Amino acid sequence: MIILSVDYGDKRTGIAVCDKLEMLASPVCVLTEWNAETLAEKIVDIAKQKNAEQIVIGLPRNMDGSKGFRAEACEELGELVKSKCEIPVTFWDERLTTVSAHRILSENNVRGKKRKSVVDAVAAEIILQNYIDSRKNL
Repeated sequence: MIILSVDYGDKRTGIAVCDKLEMLASPVCVLTEWNAETLAEKIVDIAKQKNAEQIVIGLPRNMDGSKGFRAEACEELGELVKSKCEIPVTFWDERLTTVSAHRILSENNVRGKKRKSVVDAVAAEIILQNYIDSRKNL
């Protein structure tokens, strides 16, 4: 199944997708849209272009597992996305994915503006890879 993932941020939102066999997640793009309604429309458009059968939105829980204001914003975005398409939307714990994305980019010597422009797509890739890996263990 083709799955699209979303790493929703204040300024940038990363998008990633996996192949039909759910083997490998790959970054797609970073959206710089601040209006949640327009952002949801762009996410749905990309999901349709990629023939996604599911959308996974990263849910940034606090380290103790509780939900903060960012998690609530992600849930609100998820509801907007659901209202604009028939594709099922799932939330996935994304704790520390941005930290991991920065580490991966550092290890690959990606710095400065280049890092800033791709880190959210890499975080979306990590969210999706974790999600598809968890599905294999069911």
